Amino acid sequence: MSINNHCISPSMVIRGKKAWSKSLDLVTQLCKRPLIIGRSNSTKKIRTSFKKDLILKGIQPYFLELNHDCCEIDIKNACLFSKKNNCDGVIAAGGGKVLDAGKLIADSLGINCITVPLSASTCAGWTALSNIYTPEGKFIKDVTLRRCPNLLIFDHTIVRAAPPRTLASGMADAVAKWYESSLTSSASQDGLVQQAVQMARVLRDQVFLNGRNAFLDPLGNSWEIVAEGCALTAGIIGGLGGARCRTAAAHPIHNGLTQLSYTSKPLHGELVGFGLLVQLHLEEKNSKSQLPKQARSQLLDFFSQLNLPISLESICLKNTSSNNLHKACKFACNDNSDIHKLPFLINEKDLLEAIQSFQSSHTSSNITIK
Repeated sequence: MSINNHCISPSMVIRGKKAWSKSLDLVTQLCKRPLIIGRSNSTKKIRTSFKKDLILKGIQPYFLELNHDCCEIDIKNACLFSKKNNCDGVIAAGGGKVLDAGKLIADSLGINCITVPLSASTCAGWTALSNIYTPEGKFIKDVTLRRCPNLLIFDHTIVRAAPPRTLASGMADAVAKWYESSLTSSASQDGLVQQAVQMARVLRDQVFLNGRNAFLDPLGNSWEIVAEGCALTAGIIGGLGGARCRTAAAHPIHNGLTQLSYTSKPLHGELVGFGLLVQLHLEEKNSKSQLPKQARSQLLDFFSQLNLPISLESICLKNTSSNNLHKACKFACNDNSDIHKLPFLINEKDLLEAIQSFQSSHTSSNITIK
């Protein structure tokens, strides 16, 4: 067996009600001059309260709002700002792209990193990976980091208040772990990879069982199972299984679709979920098994219950012409894309046909394979 390096988990995870306030002593041990970063105006009040809490603890926090998704311009400016103010840690508080940016800033400067997810929309608070985008939000590449965050704080009180849409997006991203990893890694002889794949299956089952209740009632018992599954367990799967347990087609399709323009910007998990439906369509077309068709039908029903997009119409693309969609397919099928981990050959034409079969919500639920 060849040597494999695994960044499996944050050094410490604090989770539960009022987790932020109960973590303050640990935060002060990790940094005395932290940089607090975020982006959304809707969550700025939370970050401001974090700053006040830290000042009361006798440390000097600095505050920086990002202008874009996790992009090189913001990363460079944040690194310069950190150096200028002698920051010795980064506290990233926000959604997945903010968390990715915080991890990359800390990694670039060699300082401690604390992630505080303000929603359960992704597992970005857990992983040693950052996705890089253009200032316009187009995916460029992912960057493997030297380690997972030093501390992840998953405060139920804060995350419960996030819009239900973010949890639905997190569920789509989480269930994709099973459908992608089982396709690319089921034949692996690596024990950790096998175990990670099975964790992905259990996570999918828990999300299916509890997802609708969690979506409808953030104060109910189901919410905790689902939210922690999306934000924490999904990260463990990638940590244990490595790159082979992360993506097949759903995430590369997401990456391609980010190259296009939208009337209303979709969330990461929303595009991954749509990409997953397209992946299952491709599997169905290239397999004699009925399992992909059954899985797609189950997901269409589940996604509909969560108001997740299930068609080109519902992801709010400005232009659904073949020429425009071909740009996404070309990016998704580039030579280095994980889409080529599929157990069958795939090209831009095949992918374009699959995506176009989801033109509207009606056609999405009535696809026939020729």
